[in-house]
Amino acid sequence: MKLISLISGGIDSPVATQMMLDRGADVVVLHFDNRPFTGEGQINKMKALIAHLEKLNKRDIEAYVVPHKDSHIAFTQNCIRNLHCVLCRRMMLRVAEKLAQKEGAEALLTGESLGQVASQTLRNIKTESEAVNIQILRPLIGMDKLEIEGIAKKIGTYEISILPGMCCEIVPKRPSTYSKLEIILEEEKKVDIQELVDKAIKGLKRF
Repeated sequence: MKLISLISGGIDSPVATQMMLDRGADVVVLHFDNRPFTGEGQINKMKALIAHLEKLNKRDIEAYVVPHKDSHIAFTQNCIRNLHCVLCRRMMLRVAEKLAQKEGAEALLTGESLGQVASQTLRNIKTESEAVNIQILRPLIGMDKLEIEGIAKKIGTYEISILPGMCCEIVPKRPSTYSKLEIILEEEKKVDIQELVDKAIKGLKRF
């Protein structure tokens, strides 16, 4: 089983990745580079997390980084602001699906936990998932933050994930927690989704 794991510099996604590595999955890591809306710290944490997971599992882990700046700018300039996180997440899933096709992966893997942040409410997860046709695995979906942190500490990723790193500064002050697909689809008509996906894939680089 080959998976594309969407990993940030946070606590959750490395835990989800390790859980599936423990199950014998062949995991390819994908990180979305949000600079200049984040700092270098996020990239550095990603490198350290991958190195740690490689050491922990005694194997190389294929990893990619993809530029995400243009999508952020397009949504900010053209779309309803409080829908930014949902639009952003749908774009990330589209790009990950393209990489999955390239890599022959069967599913995407995320560190989402129900209700933990605005993009992870039940309604928003449903709206986001409908951007792609590929299966999405969410092994942490029913866990709370303390449970996830406990696993992170056990596998040694927690200390890396909490290192200083500027969070995404383009997130709206009051992101929507209850998105409607029909409105999202109308907003996406305001930008060239295919061009943004193609540009992101063109900028894809191996770590």
